[in-house]
Amino acid sequence: MEKEYVEKLIKLNRVAKVVKGGRRFSFSALTVVGDQNGRVGYGFGKANDVAEAIRKSIDKAKGSMITVPLKRVTIPHEITGEFKSAKVLMMPGAPGTGVIAGGPVRAIMDACGVHDVMCKSLGSKNTINITKAVFQGLENLYDAGKLAKARGTTISEMWG
Repeated sequence: MEKEYVEKLIKLNRVAKVVKGGRRFSFSALTVVGDQNGRVGYGFGKANDVAEAIRKSIDKAKGSMITVPLKRVTIPHEITGEFKSAKVLMMPGAPGTGVIAGGPVRAIMDACGVHDVMCKSLGSKNTINITKAVFQGLENLYDAGKLAKARGTTISEMWG
C-alpha cells in the first residue's frame, strides 16, 4: 500500500503554438507532493491536456522527494535558498506563528508539515525559480542529530 501524500498544484500554465490550422494549446503544471512529516518533492509536467500534465508533474514530484530536518513543527535554523535570481529567506517561527509565506512557498511548507515559519521571497517572481530556491534552501538545512554526532555531543547539550 502506498503512503498517503498531500498533492498541491502550484501553477498551471497554458501555452499556445501557432500552426497552419490555428492555435494548438498545451499545458504545463507545477505541483508539490508531501507527507506532512518532513518529506516533500516538486515536479513539472507538460502535456496536451490538463489532467495528463498534472499527473506527470505529480509522478515527477514523488520521484524527487527530499527529507527536511524539522525541529518539532518548524525548521531548525534560518536559511536563504537561491536559484538564479530568486532568493527565499526562511526563518523558524515561535510556536503559534503559523506559515507566514506567499504563493508557492506556502504550498511547499504545508506539504512538508512545517507549521511555524516566516518566509520572504526576494528577487525574481518566477514561480518555478522560487520553488527551486525553496528546495535548495531546504536541502541545505542542518540535521541536528548528524551535527551533534559530528561534534561528539548530544542534541540536548547542543540546544541547551
